[in-house]
Amino acid sequence: MQHEVVPLITAEQIRRRVHELGGQITRDYAGEPLLVVSVLKGSFVFAADLVREVELPLTVEFLGVRSYGSDTKTSGVVEITHDLTVPVGDRHVLVVEDIVDTGLTSHHLLELIGTRRPRSVKLCALLHKPARMRTAVSIDYLGFTIDDVFVVGYGLDWDQRYRNLPFIGRVGS
Repeated sequence: MQHEVVPLITAEQIRRRVHELGGQITRDYAGEPLLVVSVLKGSFVFAADLVREVELPLTVEFLGVRSYGSDTKTSGVVEITHDLTVPVGDRHVLVVEDIVDTGLTSHHLLELIGTRRPRSVKLCALLHKPARMRTAVSIDYLGFTIDDVFVVGYGLDWDQRYRNLPFIGRVGS
């Protein structure tokens, strides 16, 4: 069954904001090497575009998590499906998330990475849904704040569909 997807954030708006975020990250780390951790699966498109805008020596790692399944609401349980393959000790780590809504997943990941003794750990999120926050999380680099609507596109999915849309949209009925 195909659903109508109503655009909320255009591909051009995303491109401009990702460029701005890349510049801010480049300035903030001032030449320091950076380990970018893309949280799978939703952030892979955002992370790929973001690292091309960051002018620093960097490496990319992937961390797989699941908290939604095939539903449109989080289960509240964070399951690690793919762990990091390199040590993060004494490194600057930037966790890249597609969306922070309840804050549960991001909080869990930041705590997990923090136990591995990085030099620093910061969070970059494409989207933030403050109306759904259940756990406070500091977002160091934020793309867009959105209302409490279910969104897809630009890597975000609904039951593994719509990730390939070049924009972010709300699923209509």
